[in-house]
Amino acid sequence: MIVRNLDKGFVEASKKFPYKTRAGGATVTVFVPYDCKNNCPFCVNKEEYADCSGFSLEAICRSIDRMNALTPYCDFVFTGGEPLANLKSLQQMLDHVPETHKVYINTTLPVSKDQSEEEILDFMNRNAHKITCVNISRHMQHFVQESNDSLLAKLPVKFRINCVLYKNYPEDQLIPFMERFRKVHAPSIQFRFDYTETTPDNLYDQEGDKILHSLKKVAEYTGLDGCRMRCGFHFRYKDLELVYHKTLPYSTIFEKADDGVTYAILYDILIKQTGRIDSDWDGTVMDVAKYAHVVFEPYDLKWIEKVPQKEAEAEEDAVLFEGAACSAS
Repeated sequence: MIVRNLDKGFVEASKKFPYKTRAGGATVTVFVPYDCKNNCPFCVNKEEYADCSGFSLEAICRSIDRMNALTPYCDFVFTGGEPLANLKSLQQMLDHVPETHKVYINTTLPVSKDQSEEEILDFMNRNAHKITCVNISRHMQHFVQESNDSLLAKLPVKFRINCVLYKNYPEDQLIPFMERFRKVHAPSIQFRFDYTETTPDNLYDQEGDKILHSLKKVAEYTGLDGCRMRCGFHFRYKDLELVYHKTLPYSTIFEKADDGVTYAILYDILIKQTGRIDSDWDGTVMDVAKYAHVVFEPYDLKWIEKVPQKEAEAEEDAVLFEGAACSAS
C-alpha cells in the first residue's frame, strides 16, 4: 500500500526507512546558483533566489561528482533560475557530468544585449553530444521573456516546448499556440498542470479535468502512461506529439513491500544552489551514505491505455515521456 503523509512527525520517522529507486538511479535535478529575470506566478523556486548568500558553483560541482559516483547512469536536469543565463558556469557544471548520463536543461532560451543568439547556438553546438533535450518554457499567457521563435529552428539539439496551463488559460488559443510551434518544427509540446495543485486524488482524474477536456476538443487522444508519482495523457495534433503532464508536488513515496519492509522510494534528488543534496522538494536532506546502499527496482512508468491512432503514418509504439526527467522537476 502506498503511504504519503506530510505530517512532520511522520517525515522525521521516515528517515529510518531504507531507500529504493528505479534502475539507474533517481533523476538528479540541479538548481543553478543564479536567477532568471521572470516572475511566473506558478513558480515555487523564485523565493529561493531572493537571497543568494551561500550559493556555490564549486559545491554544486562536488555534489554532481558524488551523485555520478553513486549512480553513473542517472538522468541530470538543470533548472533554476535560468541555466542559460550564465553559460560559463553552466559549462563548468556540464563538464562534471560524464556522457553516461542523459542531460536535460529547463530554460526560457534567454537572449539579451548581454547574450546573443550566436552565443547560445555556439554553446549548444559545443555540448550537442551531451544534451539529451532542452525543455523550453513558452506559455499562452505572457509569463516569460521570449527569444525569437526562429532561434528554435536553429537549435542543434532536440527540444520540447513546455507550457503550463495556469488557472484561466485562454482555451481558444490552443490551436494557434500549437500552430506557432509547428512552423519551427517543434517535435513535441508538453502541456503541464500546475503541480502545486496536484494530489493523489486528482492525479489520474479524467472526468473533472478541464485541461484534459480542452485538449480532447482539438487533438487526437492516443493514450495514457503513468506511475505512482506522475502521468501523461498523450495526443497527436497533425505532426505534433503532445503530452498533458501531471505530477505530484513531492518526490518520495513510502510503500511497504511484500517482504514487510517499508521503503522511501525516491523519484527525484535535488542538488540545491548551496550544493546541499535533498531527497524531496520540501527541504528533506538526503542521507547520501544511505543512498549508497539504495535498492533498485524497474521503473514503474508504463502504458495504462493505448488508443490506435487514425493516421496511417503514426508509429504503433509512441515514445514514453519521462515527466521528472523532462520536468522541472
